[in-house]
Amino acid sequence: MSEGRYRVVIRCPVCGEKYILRGRRTESGEYETGFKRCVCGNAEHLHIDATPE
Repeated sequence: MSEGRYRVVIRCPVCGEKYILRGRRTESGEYETGFKRCVCGNAEHLHIDATPE
C-alpha cells in the first residue's frame, strides 16, 4: 500500500505552528508532501504524524 495517500500532520515545537498536508510515502519510508520548513525557519526539529486516507 505504498501508493496510497496519507494525511500528514507536521507540528513545529519551536513556534507551535501546525500544518495538515496530504502526501505519499516514498520508497525510503519518508513522506513526500512538498513541505520544506516552518514559517519560523525551523527545518529540522519537526514532529510528523501520518495516517492513511
